[in-house]
Amino acid sequence: MHQESEEDAIAAALAGELRLMDPSVRVSADEARRLLDPEFVEVGASGRRWTYEEMLAALPELAGGDPRNGPRYEPSGLRGVLLAPGLVHVTYETVIDGRRARRSSLWRKGAGPGDAGWRMYYHQGTPVADG
Repeated sequence: MHQESEEDAIAAALAGELRLMDPSVRVSADEARRLLDPEFVEVGASGRRWTYEEMLAALPELAGGDPRNGPRYEPSGLRGVLLAPGLVHVTYETVIDGRRARRSSLWRKGAGPGDAGWRMYYHQGTPVADG
């Protein structure tokens, strides 16, 4: 069995993170399902805790979900660190609609049959005060 390199693991997690900011992915439950781990949890910038099912249902309506003319995420400083085989920690900042947040995600590689891809396991957004 081929062991994925550290660089490949980090690149896959960063690519997944960017895809989840894409409005066309946010409005597609099928695409979002491929990128979110079934055990996914998020603590949003609002402080709300989201489960996998809640996030799939709400994602098209959240900021960044309008593929035509809504606000889009502007990420910066994306960085990934391999914490263990199959587990990558991603950190970065975003601006959307004038609001800044620091973000942190854990991506894990599926281990089951038919689930060899990388999926977001945990995400947290923390608002950054102006100034």
